[in-house]
Amino acid sequence: MATSLTLDTVRSDDGNLTLVAAGEIDLSNIDAFDQALGAATAAAASSGETLVVDLSGVEYLDSAAINALFNRADHIRVIAHRLLMTSLTVSGLAELVTVEPAPAPTQD
Repeated sequence: MATSLTLDTVRSDDGNLTLVAAGEIDLSNIDAFDQALGAATAAAASSGETLVVDLSGVEYLDSAAINALFNRADHIRVIAHRLLMTSLTVSGLAELVTVEPAPAPTQD
């Protein structure tokens, strides 16, 4: 059974091409994530941009997802949920790409 994951490629308010992921990324859905990441990276690169990968809605990713990010490290920057920051740092990805923590949710 596939884990819930939504993927959307959008232009952010500042004009950057952004791949927005929400849910969890694991072996059950890594192919969809990798394909979306590859297509968005290629689209950004064709116009000389760096793709923003917004993982602020992702609370879990496995080593396959980290590997997919490593494979495109030259062309991405990452916004990550605070729960992912340790994994992205320990894996070494944060040494290759800019990894920014997602803004803290606002309290109503």
